[in-house]
Amino acid sequence: MLGLRFDRPANEPLSVLAIGAHPDDIEIGAGGLLLNLAANLSRVRYLVMTGTEERHAEARAAAHAFIPDADLDITLFDLPEGRLPAVWQSVKEAVESAARSESPDLIIAPSSADAHQDHRTIGDIVPTVFRDHLSLAYEIPKWDGDLGRPSIYCPLSDDVARRKMELLNKCFPSQRHRDWWDDEVFLGLARLRGIECRARYAEAFTCTKLVVS
Repeated sequence: MLGLRFDRPANEPLSVLAIGAHPDDIEIGAGGLLLNLAANLSRVRYLVMTGTEERHAEARAAAHAFIPDADLDITLFDLPEGRLPAVWQSVKEAVESAARSESPDLIIAPSSADAHQDHRTIGDIVPTVFRDHLSLAYEIPKWDGDLGRPSIYCPLSDDVARRKMELLNKCFPSQRHRDWWDDEVFLGLARLRGIECRARYAEAFTCTKLVVS
């Protein structure tokens, strides 16, 4: 098992573009990765496609909580939740607009293999817009049972895994009534992915294309 490191000299900080279909997608799928990278991040662009005013407020709070020290740019849209395939052109333009202003070192976004239509739409679009960037596709546990075989892992310490859960519960109170939202779901998946990479906990990702140079 080989390691992919994001360590940078102090004068070469890391920039990230984080894309979610819904408020909480980014933090569920990659909150631990963001917490791990926080000290090395210079600029983070958040792009969230759907959400009510309440949900947008949660998304802003979460972005600042998970990435407290980076230069943070948050762009929130109110496209119809559950209907992103029907507004494909708007999603494409949102991602292309980000590409015109950003050239991030790392992109984190949903997977094109995700069973949720909103996630899948973004996962299909991102590689067509960002053709020369490292893009990691995160996973989100759900009713559909679409978890696959990831190829990239981000080990999480006990402290980071539990800090992620603390922030998820604090920042997204509107979601805590859902039957899939609890510590056992998120920590259980993290524990399973940890087993797969010889760590206590981990987040897992897929990558369509990676060039070694």
